[in-house]
Amino acid sequence: MDRRRIDELDGYRVIMVILVSWFHIWQQSWLTPHIGSVSLDFLVRAGYMPVDATILLSGFLLFLPYVEARLAGKPEPGAGEFYLRRVARTWPSLALVTLLMLLCSALPKRFYRDAGTMAGDIAAHLTYTFPFFERFYQRTALGGASWTIAVEMHFYLLFPLLARGTKRHAGAVLCGMAALAAYFRGWCIWAMESYSMVVNQMISFLDVYALGMACALVYPRLRDWVQKLDGRKAVWASCGATGLLAAGIWGFCAVLRRQAQSAGYDMIQAGQMMRRPLFALTCAAILLALPFCIRPVRFLFGNRLMRFLAGISMNYYLLHQNIAVLLKEHGIPYSAEELPNQAGDLAWQIKYTALCFGLSLLAAIAVTYLVEKPCSRLILRLRSKPGARKQENNP
Repeated sequence: MDRRRIDELDGYRVIMVILVSWFHIWQQSWLTPHIGSVSLDFLVRAGYMPVDATILLSGFLLFLPYVEARLAGKPEPGAGEFYLRRVARTWPSLALVTLLMLLCSALPKRFYRDAGTMAGDIAAHLTYTFPFFERFYQRTALGGASWTIAVEMHFYLLFPLLARGTKRHAGAVLCGMAALAAYFRGWCIWAMESYSMVVNQMISFLDVYALGMACALVYPRLRDWVQKLDGRKAVWASCGATGLLAAGIWGFCAVLRRQAQSAGYDMIQAGQMMRRPLFALTCAAILLALPFCIRPVRFLFGNRLMRFLAGISMNYYLLHQNIAVLLKEHGIPYSAEELPNQAGDLAWQIKYTALCFGLSLLAAIAVTYLVEKPCSRLILRLRSKPGARKQENNP
């Protein structure tokens, strides 16, 4: 196994992002997926939950280089380099999406009542602060999926300090993060009637990040143990990991099925907060099992196609919901029905869904290679350590 990269996590990332995008497209199309007579309605109805899986993956990938450095007795990544890389990776794409939505949606609709409100919305998005303001988070025309990037940036600000704290007191730091998130969500459910402004705040994900970091502590030791196995023991280890993967997927789907039964906006968000720890555990099982599964499973998740799709996944995520909304607003593709999703226009639903996925993929490729990567390289010229190695798997 390559210590520098975990190829199987490319497939993990891609599948989770696809599930979230499927949910957002389903919100517009109402096309319920089936496999024969088996309904997959729960996958789209609770398709917002896999965002937590990408949060857990982020915690894992951010912390893994620190763990590897400690085990090898090498210097840990510096905070300045860390912050610069995070901004270089996320800000160009966020700025572009904000600009495009301003020009394609907000201004044509005359969305803002005055220039001050428009300037505030733009500034809040470009500084990752809009989730703190109801006006710029719940009622914005600048992008529905951008909040995840903002939450990630809020965690990035704390991460070097948290990583340093784990050097001597890993258990205390990770348990403290989990306890704070649990207390926050519990207090919100007990004291509030509406959860729109709290369900997706960074503090509400702290235990998910902590679990991802805990997986990073376990993975190198597990990898080194597996590498020492040979013959029958190695086969049994692969079979055991594949069994753990199957159990994780079963648990993953079971939580989604239960969450999909929630009715009413507030109950959906309350259920999301209450089920977050259990759901994160199923995601952690999948994450830890994948690199050690039988070879066909590892190839399915870790191949060139998955690596390519993982590389454009951030921009795909940022763009897909905006593209879906704009297409529907402009009547693309055409339907004779005024509300084709409610009328059950199956031909329109299929064409619309395919168009949303296809255009989002093409747009993500263009933004990744024409904007994100060139701008990122330009920003990284300012870094203090020009020879520093790029972090793997693009957390």
